Amino acid sequence: MILSKIFDELAILLLNFALVMTAQEKIQIEEKIVAYLRTVIDPEIAIDVYSLGMIYKIDLEDDGTLNIDMTLTAPNCPMADFIIEDIHQKLNSIPGVTSLNVNLVFEPEWNQDMMSEEAKLELGYL
Repeated sequence: MILSKIFDELAILLLNFALVMTAQEKIQIEEKIVAYLRTVIDPEIAIDVYSLGMIYKIDLEDDGTLNIDMTLTAPNCPMADFIIEDIHQKLNSIPGVTSLNVNLVFEPEWNQDMMSEEAKLELGYL
């Protein structure tokens, strides 16, 4: 009985150890996250959410849990559900992402200064 409990605890420890990613794996996954976010287009503006500056935080934990803080260009954006669902579908498909939390935040409030130079150029702000 005691030996069985020790084997069970050892198996859990080994499983948890196997789920922790290396620094190199984490970097590769984070690069994929950004690349995938660049494919999520705000349909009203026709520019991706990453270039628009709508992504405030990308936090990939060692166990593969991904936490995203993002905002919208306007609090009452009619495409919010569509954009968030697209993010979920794309980021959940990345190998190594074990769970995903997309947190919608409105502080700081989004403004045009948050856009990349490329997005500003495309929209005619430069």
